[in-house]
Amino acid sequence: MNTRLDNILRRREEIAVLLADPDITSDNKHYTALSREFSEIEPIAVEARHYLGLQQLLADNMELIDEPDCDAELKGIVEAEAHDLKRAISDSDARLSMLLLPKDPNDNRDIILEIRAGTGGDEAALFAADLFRMYSRYAETQGYKVDVLSANDTGIGGYKEIIAQISGNGVFSRFKFESGAHRVQRVPETESSGRIHTSACTVAILPVAEEVDIHICSEDLRIDVYRASGAGGQHVNKTESAVRITHLPSGLVVTCQDQASQHKNKAQAMKVLQARLFDKEQSEVDAERSEVRKGMVGSGDRSERIRTYNFPQGRVTDHRIGLTLYKLEQIMGGDMGELLDALLTYHQAELLAAQRD
Repeated sequence: MNTRLDNILRRREEIAVLLADPDITSDNKHYTALSREFSEIEPIAVEARHYLGLQQLLADNMELIDEPDCDAELKGIVEAEAHDLKRAISDSDARLSMLLLPKDPNDNRDIILEIRAGTGGDEAALFAADLFRMYSRYAETQGYKVDVLSANDTGIGGYKEIIAQISGNGVFSRFKFESGAHRVQRVPETESSGRIHTSACTVAILPVAEEVDIHICSEDLRIDVYRASGAGGQHVNKTESAVRITHLPSGLVVTCQDQASQHKNKAQAMKVLQARLFDKEQSEVDAERSEVRKGMVGSGDRSERIRTYNFPQGRVTDHRIGLTLYKLEQIMGGDMGELLDALLTYHQAELLAAQRD
């Protein structure tokens, strides 16, 4: 442990020197990468210095205790101090264990959020709109930016599908456990008998891919343009602004018609396609590991039922971690902090357990 901490402290000093170098500051890409590394390593370095300092104090105390001519009264004081130091070292060690957990390289990325109505018809589409509102409101409380890339609405306030980009610091780290099937149990407004219906939506959280992550050859794409349909302004059914991109090798298809110009729709469709290809590539790598997706909350399979929203009982249950919260109205209003924190804590506990195995 101490050798690892010494290496971390040494690297921290190296980065600090580099960040003060005029040649580095003039290279924006290099400077940004170093700044990001420094921000990640600094909290570990602070705790490492504290931990090593405590260890040195304890070593000094033990040396004093072992001296044959140590005064009995002084020895008692030093032994009591040594006991407190051991407890402080244990606490610092626990904090370091958390700080040194393997980092998800995607944690600081923006995300593509995809919500699709599943079983339940119009009620499922209305629930899709509720989920999008929930995520959007939570994103706003965190200072994130939400941009709708594509929406297929039902005309009665629901969505058959809605795709959005959420941007900000550490977005993926907060949303990454939301992929899966979300089930709702409630009485639809159109239900005259008061019978509870069960509907479902699927949510996908994709880290936004950068151009260096995914290279797409133009010859691998078939791009079709057509007239947009549905609500969307004067351009609808008058210009061929809607875009459908098919990635021939994978068979992935992305459509976008929400923007007035064909150029903007194509750019947004490409962004979604890149994210889906990046996610597909990472999923294939995960599947090849000896222990598939170890350290993840649930399997990560989007067909997996991860959560139930029961409106008559006012509760939300996350089936992966056995958590039930009786604050459905607040959660649907965007107060997701307690729920997301619980998922992260469970995930970290799984990683710690895996390290001990």
